[in-house]
Amino acid sequence: MVREARELHRKGVIASMVSWRGPLLGLVLLLPVALLLSGCPKKPEVQTAAPAAVAPEPAEEVVVVVEEEVVIETEEGPVTIQDVFFDYDKSVIRPDAREALDEDLSVLNENPGLRVVIEGHCDERGTNEYNLALGERRAKAVRTYLMAGGVDSDRISTISYGEERPFCLGHGETAWQCNRRGHFVVVE
Repeated sequence: MVREARELHRKGVIASMVSWRGPLLGLVLLLPVALLLSGCPKKPEVQTAAPAAVAPEPAEEVVVVVEEEVVIETEEGPVTIQDVFFDYDKSVIRPDAREALDEDLSVLNENPGLRVVIEGHCDERGTNEYNLALGERRAKAVRTYLMAGGVDSDRISTISYGEERPFCLGHGETAWQCNRRGHFVVVE
């Protein structure tokens, strides 16, 4: 076998076989690369005509209010306890919140059997941990105000939900203002 190969090499047959193998190998390697680069032809873009009359986009975000205020049935009739709203990243009672809390104080003082849970809530900005802590500070600020107004501490408990239970569903300043609150729940 080796003798036959040497004989063919001398005659130039093997040299001619080797000379065409190099270009063939290059062609075999370039073909998949060329196919990969060319890919499938793209679909032509279809242009559609715009509708003649387009409804304008709403200027403000859409806000859905989930719950309003707590209405309590008493012997004298229904009374309401209002939520308290806070500024961004604050747990200080605002002047408008003091007015609402003063009305809540009169309802609670006139109905000594009522017990409430104050839920501290936040908007969706900030981490969960931070918002839970901020919600707790807000609930405690409301509790402290009510206790200073004469409501027994045994009738008031607090809990923080942070950003987990929004009052308004939406992602913008209008919704965020609604969600920064101290919410009252009456305990039976």
